[in-house]
Parts: sequence; C-alpha cells; structure tokens
Amino acid sequence: MRLVSWWKRWMAHRQEEPEHLRRGRLGEEAAAEELCRRGWKHLTSNYRGPRGEIDLVFRDGEFLVFVEVKTRSSEAWVRPAAAVDAGKRRRLNHTANHYLRRLQNPQVKWRFDVVEVLLEDGFVREVRVLIHAFERLSPGR
Repeated sequence: MRLVSWWKRWMAHRQEEPEHLRRGRLGEEAAAEELCRRGWKHLTSNYRGPRGEIDLVFRDGEFLVFVEVKTRSSEAWVRPAAAVDAGKRRRLNHTANHYLRRLQNPQVKWRFDVVEVLLEDGFVREVRVLIHAFERLSPGR
C-alpha cells in the first residue's frame, strides 16, 4: 500500500515538473541510451561538485568521459553545443577535477564530450555525440 502511495506522489510530481526540466531529463536519458548503445559504460549521472555539475560520466575504452548534454527543440539560431561557453567549460573542468580527486586521482585518460539532443513535438528526433568537444584546462586555471 505504501508503494502505491509513493508512486502516486512521484507521478504527480513529474506532471508538475517545469517544461525545461522535463526536456533536460529527456535529453539526458536519450544521451545515456545512445552512449550505452555504443558500448560505453555508464558510471554516474548528475555528479555535483562544489562548482558545478556534470550531466553524465562514462567509460569509453581507456577514457573516462565527462559528458555535457544540451537538449533543444530547435536549431534555428545556434547549435546546442554552442551553449557550452568558456564559463561552462571552466566549471566542467573544476567539477571533473573534483570527481578525479574523489577517486584518488587515478592514472586514466579523460576527455570532455558534448551530446546534442534535438526534440520534435516532445520526442527525441536526433542525438549527436561530439567526441573531445573541448580541451581540458591546465591546473590552476
């Protein structure tokens, strides 16, 4: 009985979810599904560090991959990946370093990828993976 009550509350919460959050969640789910389909190993989602959040963390062969997901309904003005500006790249870099410190700085290659998810009428139309989308910042920057 408690499970049914919890389920009803959870479903009501999801229906109240703001559109931009619903769209972002849908994009992250589509991105994770695409990366798993490619054979990558999903490690975590929505990793929060003191200076930001990384949407997805995957393992692709010898690389630890920090993934930023950008979901859009339209590309009329600009590609979704263009939203990953210098400030966002800096925050992602700090958060990735925080993640690695929590793992006691393993000797592993790592990179930043961006996944663009395009929606049409509320459904995923296309998923694009931009491998090694931007460079890591040197320590201290």
